[in-house]
Amino acid sequence: MVDRKYHILFSSAGRPRKPGPKGPSAELIAAIVELKRRNPKFGCVKIAEQISHTFGLDIDKDVVRRVLAKHYRPDDSGCDGPSWMTLIAHAKDSLWTIDMFRCESILLRTFWVMVVMDVFTRRIIGFGAERADIDGISVCRMFNRAIAGQQLPKHVSTDNDPLYRFHRWLANLRVLQIDEIKSVPNVPVSHPFIERLIGTLRREYLDRLFFWNALDLERKLQAYGLFYNSSRVHQSLSGNTPDEKSGKPRPACAVLNSYRWQQHCQSLFHTPIAA
Repeated sequence: MVDRKYHILFSSAGRPRKPGPKGPSAELIAAIVELKRRNPKFGCVKIAEQISHTFGLDIDKDVVRRVLAKHYRPDDSGCDGPSWMTLIAHAKDSLWTIDMFRCESILLRTFWVMVVMDVFTRRIIGFGAERADIDGISVCRMFNRAIAGQQLPKHVSTDNDPLYRFHRWLANLRVLQIDEIKSVPNVPVSHPFIERLIGTLRREYLDRLFFWNALDLERKLQAYGLFYNSSRVHQSLSGNTPDEKSGKPRPACAVLNSYRWQQHCQSLFHTPIAA
């Protein structure tokens, strides 16, 4: 009787169990796993922001991490990137920031790419591409193609690359009535947003596809710019997209038991939207 007394007093079998915290629903788990499967490069923070943006749910990154640790395996998607057929299928505007980088085509030809970005909204204004050995005329041509059809800003921010010292470039800015602001010399962090954008563009997109020439490169960059501005959420924008930051309405929230997947950039990215 003594043993039974203390067993009842101190064992969990003799006490009623307290209800624990309710975990995520099966629909939410399925959405998180499917979003990770379709976009292997997305991290927990990005997935949490994308789910919150699409479904209007307040979800923490730690919930996403626990769900992925329990229900997701990297080999579920079959590979770390796009399928071979997908790869073959690719065969407020007051201060803009400008930068350029080089990339190689499938024929191993070097191309320069100019990226123009709005600093306030993080919106990609446009791209321009040219073959190697560019000069002042080429830089002006790339910039004019990138900003075609856009309302011009008051200022542009550039680094101290000699390409921005050509007489044609300076004259082009005077004609457009745009003032140029230079970043701090030899300090890449003084141009943080455009440098981060170029890194994201390389990791998420250019390292995963082929292009043939400047026209093909510009066409594929424009497709990524559309996805980046309208569908890709950003941590620095509190989980919103650049288009929403610039004033466009937020899309309708989806529900977990009825939604569909929207494809971007020839099925390289997938985001959930309302059905």
